[in-house]
Amino acid sequence: MSNQYSTGWFKKTNHIHEGLNERQVNADCSFFVEMLYATFEKQGGETHMRLLYILLFIPFISFGRQLSDKEVERCKAAAQRVTIIRDTWGVPHVYGKTDADAVFGLLYAQCEESFKKVEENNLEMLGRLSEVYGEEQLYNDLEMRLIYDTAAAIADYNKSPAWLRKLLDAAADGVNYYLYKHPEVKPAVLTHFEPWFALLRTNGSISATQNGGITSLDIKNLYPAKNSSVSYIDKKVPFYDVDATGSNGFAVAPSKTASKNAILYINPHVTFYFRSEAQMVSDEGLHAYGAVTWGTFFIFQGFNQYCGWMHTSGATDVADLFTETIVRRNDSLFSKYDGRLLPVKTKPVVIRYKKGNGFEEQIFTTYYTNHGPVMGSRDGKWLSLRENNRSLPALMQSWLRTKSKGFEDFKKNMNLRSNTSDNTVFADNKGNIAYWHGNFVPRRSKDYDYSLPVDGSTSKSDWKGIYPLDQIVHVYNPATGFIQNCNSTPFTVAGKSSPKKENYPVYMAPDGENFRGLNAVRLLSNATNFTIDKMIGNVGYNRHLTAFDYLLPALLKDYANLPEKDPLKKSLAEAMGLLRTWNGNSSDTSIASTVAIEFGYRFLQKAPPFTDPYKSSHAVVQLNNTLSVTNSQERLTLLSETLKDLEKRFGTWKTAWGEVNRYQRAADGKLDDAKPSMPVGLAAATFGSLPSFASRRLPGLNKRYGVSGNSFIACVEFGKKVKAKSVVTGGQSFDPSGKHYTDQAKMYINGQFKDVLFYKEDVLKHVERQYHPGQ
Repeated sequence: MSNQYSTGWFKKTNHIHEGLNERQVNADCSFFVEMLYATFEKQGGETHMRLLYILLFIPFISFGRQLSDKEVERCKAAAQRVTIIRDTWGVPHVYGKTDADAVFGLLYAQCEESFKKVEENNLEMLGRLSEVYGEEQLYNDLEMRLIYDTAAAIADYNKSPAWLRKLLDAAADGVNYYLYKHPEVKPAVLTHFEPWFALLRTNGSISATQNGGITSLDIKNLYPAKNSSVSYIDKKVPFYDVDATGSNGFAVAPSKTASKNAILYINPHVTFYFRSEAQMVSDEGLHAYGAVTWGTFFIFQGFNQYCGWMHTSGATDVADLFTETIVRRNDSLFSKYDGRLLPVKTKPVVIRYKKGNGFEEQIFTTYYTNHGPVMGSRDGKWLSLRENNRSLPALMQSWLRTKSKGFEDFKKNMNLRSNTSDNTVFADNKGNIAYWHGNFVPRRSKDYDYSLPVDGSTSKSDWKGIYPLDQIVHVYNPATGFIQNCNSTPFTVAGKSSPKKENYPVYMAPDGENFRGLNAVRLLSNATNFTIDKMIGNVGYNRHLTAFDYLLPALLKDYANLPEKDPLKKSLAEAMGLLRTWNGNSSDTSIASTVAIEFGYRFLQKAPPFTDPYKSSHAVVQLNNTLSVTNSQERLTLLSETLKDLEKRFGTWKTAWGEVNRYQRAADGKLDDAKPSMPVGLAAATFGSLPSFASRRLPGLNKRYGVSGNSFIACVEFGKKVKAKSVVTGGQSFDPSGKHYTDQAKMYINGQFKDVLFYKEDVLKHVERQYHPGQ
């Protein structure tokens, strides 16, 4: 059910809920609306109009209530049980009597840093971004409404175990208490947060939503907007907008470290400022440190006193599209399934969007089959989606892993098998290292190609349960002593000790090799005596661009074979000379880096599309395919165009990479060549750079500016005591006038990490501010 079916409206009716507490009343409104749906299905048109009137009215008054006196007193009591210590980097260390207290304090601290980010992440999951950004988000919101059922989230809240419900209540209270104490903060939409919100984003991944490969065109085909101009079609991205995605996770066993303790490297690549750094501690055994996705209440990528975990996005197939055979009988719709006709359910979705100084609404009639929501239509066939994007076990798994006490305990948590978007790299204080490629993996028939939509009219194509944990691709304590995953194939995850591809169905691990993966295997295989500093400097911040190990030899050969009389022979001579002697490492002082990377972006636009969706992540194959479909003249012409473009932008193509590639943190998000910025010698993961700095050259600008890549990064050694270092993009604060806005920027660029203050005695030596929430 869509989020507009508000709790606030229902409380204004004359219905009496004696004996129910406030949170129960809030949740029960969902079932009231479900009752209206049932009535509509039985009684038809007149009821439909009354229901539609109610549904249209609800968005304007949803989530608009103030805290009751009872709620205020509850929050005040919780605040007194919580202490937040901001260290000299601005990092919040949250201490609570209970786990719920720590959650309350964490959400309060997140709101202090950026309530806007907290609200926006919730709006995304609720499918309500259009209320802030207008029609451009209409189809994003519709996709989220189809996939994320708020009625199911409310139902999960009502059946949550007592310990989890306390955390859910505390998370909502932390945000609501912040708003209560800061009336000057004006939410864009959500003036009151509900505890079931957290049951929509049950994972902290930036790419958590699995849609089976549905496209915006598919959605448009079935659900046209009244304003056709917003029914956008996926467009080819211009070369200056190419972004790298993904993350790196490395673990080395005691056999490869100087201290004989395991070391874990945590390196998510996400949109800048997508997560914050925080610590959570309670008297109930919670002691976790790491990266927190805005609006969530658990450490997503991080460590505790026993072990650490790093998640990387993978290509494991966890969601499928089914083609439906639809039959209309009178005014009812049915889908064929094993020779039977199953009713197709309908549900109105009302999306309210900003228009000028006001709001308008788009009403969609959405459809649901036995497989799940009907996401769209392709080639005249309806496509329904089977997925497991959010669930109660998924949120439990996200929380319980933060309290794991080592490998066996962590493995028990992994056995919940509800993480649908991530691979996991693991290390603990007993010297164990491990890797799981995915977690939730449906078992499927061998007779169908699940990379494409499959026939939904037969149960033969349906899922056959999910795989046991030890039957998914994994490796425990490999003999090679290392694990790496860079969103690459798991069949090179531990070098010679990697799992064998032939032992697994293709849908379990269709991931291809990429250039980061190649570089990581090379570096981790050959090195020993790792320390935290050596892991950061020699591996984590290794700037070798492995893609050019493949691309430059071809380009140099192209030039060598060019006739002397060809005009390009002379015009490219100096640039080719620089590329010939370049070591392949990106550097802020390197002109060759500029020429190679700017050429590389143009070259990648020539890549032929993959016809097999399972091969879309095969970066090495894609580059080789691009070499095969381009000829030497095309490649040299692209290089010539690159030099001309650089001359136009900078007056000369002989421009160091640091002059082209910049870091700038703009409070309003508007990057500007005329404003101060910092030179960056890093490059995008696209070309194999392990420290990813994906930059864009936006229209109207000459320089490239970082927009995604390295975010929170940490390196952790698990001995008798945890030792760790970390750095974040820019700084902890979102206040441009604050000292923590860019105080880590140069460190981030150069790979100079700060010491993590994990133990309270160390935190107390570096206190900037100590307070209770609300003070």
